[in-house]
Amino acid sequence: MPRPVHFEIHASDPDRLARFYETMFGWSIQKWGDMPYWMVSTGSDGSGIDGGMLPRMGPAPSAGAPVNGFVVTVDVPDVDGYTARALEEGATIALPKMAVPGVGWLVYLLDPDTNIFGMLQPDDGAS
Repeated sequence: MPRPVHFEIHASDPDRLARFYETMFGWSIQKWGDMPYWMVSTGSDGSGIDGGMLPRMGPAPSAGAPVNGFVVTVDVPDVDGYTARALEEGATIALPKMAVPGVGWLVYLLDPDTNIFGMLQPDDGAS
């Protein structure tokens, strides 16, 4: 069955946004040669996927605009703590924390460049 193997983040200022994701999740983000492309490594334990970052080819999405692409959701151990950290680093809340019954706690945020991403704290008792 085909599965996602790579994600991409579009950025008005890739260096600034790289610092945001490095600070938030400890990802390693490195420019790829002379190309205007950054490789995003999310870890080495075999779970999840890696991705890339590239310069945005137009205006950033406006706050409140409908989602027009896939949303990447990151597994976190403490959704409240990570949300607080994201807000300190310049993110805003797109949809507040909600229970996904039997799965966990989910929040959607806008990064400093208004890209939407999710964070999920697994908790099979969430309701």
